[in-house]
Amino acid sequence: MSENLTHIDEAGRAKMVDVGAKGETEREGVAEAIIRMQPATLERIKAGQIKKGDVLAVAQVAGVMGAKKTPDLIPMCHPIAITGVDFDFKIDDANSTITIQAAVRTIGRTGVEMEALTAVATAALTIYDMCKAIDKGMIVDGIALVKKSGGRSGLWERK
Repeated sequence: MSENLTHIDEAGRAKMVDVGAKGETEREGVAEAIIRMQPATLERIKAGQIKKGDVLAVAQVAGVMGAKKTPDLIPMCHPIAITGVDFDFKIDDANSTITIQAAVRTIGRTGVEMEALTAVATAALTIYDMCKAIDKGMIVDGIALVKKSGGRSGLWERK
């Protein structure tokens, strides 16, 4: 792990990294989040019985919007042209969870890890919002980068 924090200047103040000299490469960030809920809540999501609508469809749209709005939320993130966002929702009946995975892609000078993390967080919070009337005890957990590729550092995958 690098000991140099790229978003801190010599005086210890926050700064946005200058990526102007970097070459453009294909980049991808994959992140996941887990939302835990009561079994009855999960059953209602699967059955389409949540009054606010199709929970996973709305969460997917919200996640895409979250990825696109990342530089508005995270101060040192560069606004970048996202070329694609894909979502996968894995329902685990035994543990009463939904694992949300987002893959965000770009061709650019900086990565999309923060966009992928923001996408899954936004999707998970949307699930919470849509179901909170029946289950205020839901827990959003395990937000993590799973994989990143492209750029100078190349491929990184969580073990």
